[in-house]
Amino acid sequence: MLKKAKVFVGYDPRESVVYHTFIQSLIEKSSLPLEITPLAVSTLSFYNETHDDKGNDFVYSRFLTPFMSNFEGWSIYADGDMICQADINELLMLRDESKALQVVKHDYQTKSSSKYLNNKNENYPRKNWSSVILWNCGHPKHKILTPDFISTQTGKFLHRFSWLSDGDIGELPIEWNWLAIEYPDNPLAKLIHYTLGAPCFKEYRNSSLAENWLNMQKKIYGGMDPD
Repeated sequence: MLKKAKVFVGYDPRESVVYHTFIQSLIEKSSLPLEITPLAVSTLSFYNETHDDKGNDFVYSRFLTPFMSNFEGWSIYADGDMICQADINELLMLRDESKALQVVKHDYQTKSSSKYLNNKNENYPRKNWSSVILWNCGHPKHKILTPDFISTQTGKFLHRFSWLSDGDIGELPIEWNWLAIEYPDNPLAKLIHYTLGAPCFKEYRNSSLAENWLNMQKKIYGGMDPD
């Protein structure tokens, strides 16, 4: 039985409000104490970010999760542009000790060639698999994931989990990484991912499942509309 939920969350200062909104949603629903670590690059003094193909600041830092967990126990990684609508302990209860990690194995073609902040949005194998990861941090194959190693690897290698065999990658229910806009509306999804752009951006303010995010955002303003 886990005594707390360890959650690592992607953080980009250009959209800090999405991070804080996501954290609010985690706190509201969790039945466990939360140990939350924002993956803000400015705080990762042990890691040298050398990649020049980043759409956001946490494209590569997510793979530090096992290292930052001392290669022990279970941890969750999630992109910041999400809201959690269920107890995060439900996700941890899906852990499979026989797997190195577990993800939602999306199989889709994107509806848009661009996304928030004018970033390119290309199709590629295993797209969005790494946006929510249930990490078995003690799995021996993760020992390779040191800061120096991660800083020298390509996005293709890391985001496709190429240090693992296919059998090492377990599957999570799609409700734990529901892609707003890309997928049909599902207001009851356990974790909604605003992968094309969160409603904090004007062009996505009236997009699919925006109301769920905006209602959660209000709570970090004491129930007031931030506008």
